Amino acid sequence: MSPVTEESYPVELDAPDISPWRDGNTGIPYFTTLDSGRPGPHALVLALTHGNEICGAIAVKHLFDIGFHPAAGRVTLGFANIAAYAQFDPREPNNSRYVDEDLNRVWDFATLHGPRHSVELDRAREIRPLIDTVDYLLDIHSMQHRTEPLMLAGPLDKGTVLARRVGLPRTIVRDGGHAAGKRLRDYGSFGEPGAAAAALLVECGQHWESAAANVAVATALRFLDCLGLLDTGDRERVPAAAGAQRVIEVTEAVTIMTDQFQFVQDFWGEEIIPDAGTLLGTDGGREIRTPYPNCVLIMPSRRLVRGQTAVRLGRVVD
Repeated sequence: MSPVTEESYPVELDAPDISPWRDGNTGIPYFTTLDSGRPGPHALVLALTHGNEICGAIAVKHLFDIGFHPAAGRVTLGFANIAAYAQFDPREPNNSRYVDEDLNRVWDFATLHGPRHSVELDRAREIRPLIDTVDYLLDIHSMQHRTEPLMLAGPLDKGTVLARRVGLPRTIVRDGGHAAGKRLRDYGSFGEPGAAAAALLVECGQHWESAAANVAVATALRFLDCLGLLDTGDRERVPAAAGAQRVIEVTEAVTIMTDQFQFVQDFWGEEIIPDAGTLLGTDGGREIRTPYPNCVLIMPSRRLVRGQTAVRLGRVVD
């Protein structure tokens, strides 16, 4: 076995200029709320939770560019980790995921109310009051490898129901959290079974492939449409659904426990391993094996850092 290295991909997307929306209208930089003046939910389409995942910025810019205005309720369009995005360099595109820490691992009560500070944690605290007013969230992300897009719907039925209403992408993943910290998708009422609020995290494809931007735009439009927030003109822009969707239930997130984690081979994601007990990797003296037949590997990481998730193991369910 040999350590898995970070794969290099060409940067096919241009990072858009988001400065026109710096001031916004919410009191929070780079967050703009569009209010229809009619009853309806408050939806948030969020980009740049990670500063190098630029397809979401392209999708939010697209909504601004077409003059989108909700037919009902309110829609907020936001750019999250603007400090990391400001450092994006297409020559070193992996280096601007975050400044101090992952913005998508700080959304638990103890961390948000704790004493420490970082660029990302302070930004989370800044946007949190707005998040607390949101009924439906679409958090737009991308992945390390060129694999099929995924909708990470969370472990609750309401997430799966919303993902089916959106209709894109084809694969829905029911997944729990990471040991490294809580994601925004699982924050507050989004993660409460009895609350109506629901959130989705879409992985649109490899970070910088041109197809990822197309998936991001299409998913954002379908998200808004399924909530009844598009007017007649904008509905004409909505792409078709993916057709029959499949649901993969994650049963285990493999957390890296040592500095010696190694996969036995290069895994790219969404491989189906036919036999239970198949060796996937080692973590010091611990063997990582498939727990059941036809185990699906979800988003195996190239960032093999202690405390982070190496891979998620799942199975296809009805």
